[in-house]
Amino acid sequence: MSTLLITGGTVVSSTGRTAADVLVDDELIVAVLAPGSTLLGSDLTASVDRVVDATGKYVIPGGIDAHTHMQLPFGGTEASDTFETGTIAAAWGGTTSIIDFAVQTTGQRIETGLAAWHEKAAGNCAVDYGFHQIVGGVDEHSLKAMETLVDEGITSYKLFMAYPGVFYSDDAQILKAMQKAAELGLLTMMHAENGPAIDVLAEQLYNSGKTTPYFHGIARAWQMEEEATHRAIMLADLTESPLYVVHVSAKQAVAQLAAARDRGKNVFGETCPQYLYLSLEEQLGAQGDKTWGDFEGAKWVCSTPLRSREDGHQDAMWQGLRTNDLQMVSTDHCPFCMKDQKELGKGDFRAIPNGIGSIEHRLDLMYQGVVTGEITLERWVELTSTTPARMFGLYGTKGVIAPGADADIVVYDPHGHTSIGMGEGRTHHMNMDHSAWEGYEIDGHVDVVVSRGSVLVENGEFHGRAGHGQYLRRGLSQYLV
Repeated sequence: MSTLLITGGTVVSSTGRTAADVLVDDELIVAVLAPGSTLLGSDLTASVDRVVDATGKYVIPGGIDAHTHMQLPFGGTEASDTFETGTIAAAWGGTTSIIDFAVQTTGQRIETGLAAWHEKAAGNCAVDYGFHQIVGGVDEHSLKAMETLVDEGITSYKLFMAYPGVFYSDDAQILKAMQKAAELGLLTMMHAENGPAIDVLAEQLYNSGKTTPYFHGIARAWQMEEEATHRAIMLADLTESPLYVVHVSAKQAVAQLAAARDRGKNVFGETCPQYLYLSLEEQLGAQGDKTWGDFEGAKWVCSTPLRSREDGHQDAMWQGLRTNDLQMVSTDHCPFCMKDQKELGKGDFRAIPNGIGSIEHRLDLMYQGVVTGEITLERWVELTSTTPARMFGLYGTKGVIAPGADADIVVYDPHGHTSIGMGEGRTHHMNMDHSAWEGYEIDGHVDVVVSRGSVLVENGEFHGRAGHGQYLRRGLSQYLV
C-alpha cells in the first residue's frame, strides 16, 4: 500500500476544470480536494509516500485508446508491436488503457480466437487492456458463441463490410449478428466500406498499371465508405441494434451518421488522428524519400484511407468532433515496418499491409487541436478518455478523476513541447522503423503518467513494466440513448 498526492494542478474533466489536489491510496483515487484543504490533516504532503507537483499543469484522466491491433496477423505478416512494446509506447503517450481486438477468422471458432488473444496479452501489458471481439465468420456457431461474450467482459464486437475472403460479412450475416447483438445488449462495431466493389476498382487500377500507394486511396473511394455507412445504419435501424462505426474518414459518412443521430438513433462514430491531419495528396502520394521513392506513401496506407485535403474531409472530421456527430478519437493502431512488411506491396498497392502506428501520439495530437482552437480543453478529455470509458462500459472505474475510480492519471504540461519522430530528441517508442508522424511538433507535453497508482512515466523516464496491466472486464455501454 502506498499513497500519492498530486498537488497544484488544474483537474480537467469533460465538463469543466478546477484547481484541485488528487489523493491516491494504493490503486484508487480516494479524494479530490480544494487546494490547501485541511480536511485530511494540516499537512497532507508530509503524510503521503510521494508528492507530484503539478503546478501550472493539467491533471487529466488517463487516455483510453479503444481501437488497437497488437500482433494482428494481416497480409502475410503481423503487426510489429507486441502487447508489451505497444502498451509501453501507449504509456509514454499518456494512454493508460487500451481495448484491442480478439480475432475470429472465417472458419475458426470465436472461443479459439479469444483464447489466443488472452494468451498474447496476459502478463505482457504495461497498461490495462480489454478486448472487443472480431466476428469474421457469422454462422450458427459464432452466433451461439456471442452469447458468452458478456460473461467474458466483452460487450462489443466488430463486423467487416470490407476484406472479402478474410473478415467480410454480407448483409444477411450482418442482419443475423445484429439481431443477436440487440438481444444480448452488445454494441455492434462496423468497418464500413463496400469491400467487393473496392476489390473490383483495385484490380482495374492495378491492371492499368496504377500500382503505387496513392491508388490505395483511389480504389477505396469515399462513395464506398458513405454507401456502406448508410447500409450499416439501415440494418442497425431494422434490428434495433446500437451501431458504432469505426475509423470514419469521409465527410459524406459523417453526414450519414449525423442524419441518423438527428433521428434519435443509437448510432456513433469514431475518427482517428490520421484523418484529422494527414491526406491523400501529401502522404499517400508522397515521393520524397530517397530510399522508397514513389513507394513512400506505403507508410500511410490504412483502411479507411487518407482522404483528399482539397475536398475538405479533414476539416469535416474536426467539425464532427465539435458537434458530437463523431464521439471519439481512437488510433486504429496497427503498425508495420517498411522493411520486410510494407514493402510486400511494392509494385502492387493491394498487397501493402494496412495500418499506421499512432498509439503513442493520440493525446498529444488531439491536444494540438486545443492549441489551434479546433476543440476545447474539456472536449479533449471527453474524446480521449471519458467517452471511450462510457461507450465501452468502463466509466466510473476509468475515464474520470473522482473518488473510487482507478488512479489512472496524466499530468500534462501546456507549456512543454513534444517533437514527434525517430531522430535525436524526438518521441518514438513504437516497434517501427519509421514514424507516420515524423516532424510533427506539439505545444504540450506528457509529464507524468500514473496507472492504478503506479507511476509509469516521470522525468522523461519509463518506470513501468510488462505485466502491470490487468485485463478489463467491461460492462455494457453507458452511452446509449
